[in-house]
Amino acid sequence: MADGWQTLRGVVRSLRIYYGDRKRRAAMDRLYGQFVRRGDLVFDVGAHVGDRIAAFRRLGARVVAVEPQPALVKTLRLLYARDRAVVIEPVAVGRSTGTVALKLNLDNPTVSTASDAFVRAAAGAPGWEGQSWNRTISVPLTTLDELIARHGMPAFVKIDVEGFEAEALAGLTRPAAGLSFEFTTIQRDVAQACMVRCVALGYRRYQAALGESQAFAHPQWQSAPAMARWLSALPDKANSGDVYALLG
Repeated sequence: MADGWQTLRGVVRSLRIYYGDRKRRAAMDRLYGQFVRRGDLVFDVGAHVGDRIAAFRRLGARVVAVEPQPALVKTLRLLYARDRAVVIEPVAVGRSTGTVALKLNLDNPTVSTASDAFVRAAAGAPGWEGQSWNRTISVPLTTLDELIARHGMPAFVKIDVEGFEAEALAGLTRPAAGLSFEFTTIQRDVAQACMVRCVALGYRRYQAALGESQAFAHPQWQSAPAMARWLSALPDKANSGDVYALLG
């Protein structure tokens, strides 16, 4: 019962944070509008409470929302089950199919993770004080290639899976035109591994947005080496953000 109330509190907190700011919504639409057109298919990997789903739908895209946390799957179904342009996949994404241990942060479900290394990196790190992964469950694991086989090739893939981003990209061999992956300064090695994988997949142009700014950090698109250097030079207090990659 205590876990149930804690989970509900965490979900409600996320809903307030991610749906309560009109200016943020407008900025998100402007950002994703550079990658997504009406009728496009988008994969939202790590959909959380679905604020990105809402942005993609406002842009007229069809969405495959991938989220393994049972409480968040219920939330997404409450919000989007009636929308025929949204498909909810209650799975995690990695380099292979099977199952994976998902560590739940009941107070802050946005940072639940399948990565033990992420939990270790957060321990005692500035900006991560008070985070607790207090329950572990087994969830189904699939790959981006498998999702493409089931749903078709997306125009854009958003990946936000708390330290498991390189694992998710390892299961992709057919690149979409564009993608994004989250990075954290507590795990720069994961960000650099994602960059290496993106280069191998053929991505040539890169941008980044810090935190939840929904705005590019650079006036122009960057090369892979320039983006890798920028990630390495970020101060620890930058904490997190997203890298965007384009094939062309």
